[in-house]
Amino acid sequence: MDLRPDEQVLYEGRPAWRALLSFYVSGVVFAAVVAALCVIAGATGAGSGLGVGIVVITLVVGYLRRLFTKYLITNQRLRISRGFIARKVQEARLERVQNVNYGQGMIDRLFNVGTVDFDTAGTDDAEFKFIWVAHPEGVVRAVDDAIAQAGGQPAR
Repeated sequence: MDLRPDEQVLYEGRPAWRALLSFYVSGVVFAAVVAALCVIAGATGAGSGLGVGIVVITLVVGYLRRLFTKYLITNQRLRISRGFIARKVQEARLERVQNVNYGQGMIDRLFNVGTVDFDTAGTDDAEFKFIWVAHPEGVVRAVDDAIAQAGGQPAR
């Protein structure tokens, strides 16, 4: 991404690998259930192959989701870039940010990951979120600091 001449990067990140653990565990459990059902049906070889295939697909999809998702906060804008084959980029100017919230489930708190949700003025884009981000409270602080630097509301 090209930065403007007076633009500085305040935060750059990707989804945390720790956050993907629940995705990986779900895939492995699904693979085990499929393999068990195949064994019960008498297709042990097919069940083993199918179970291993599901685990491999889960690992590859999780890795690619993490690798091809990028989050950026500068002193002027927020940016989310997603996708490998098709690319989706969302940007919001910093002065358009009205609220920044973050949420963590029980497992998210254990791994110190969460989702940071940005409410922006004048857009219908309800899904402007940094998902599976490490240290979400630090991301919120980075946005607050950027808004304060830009002459907006003071940092919390």
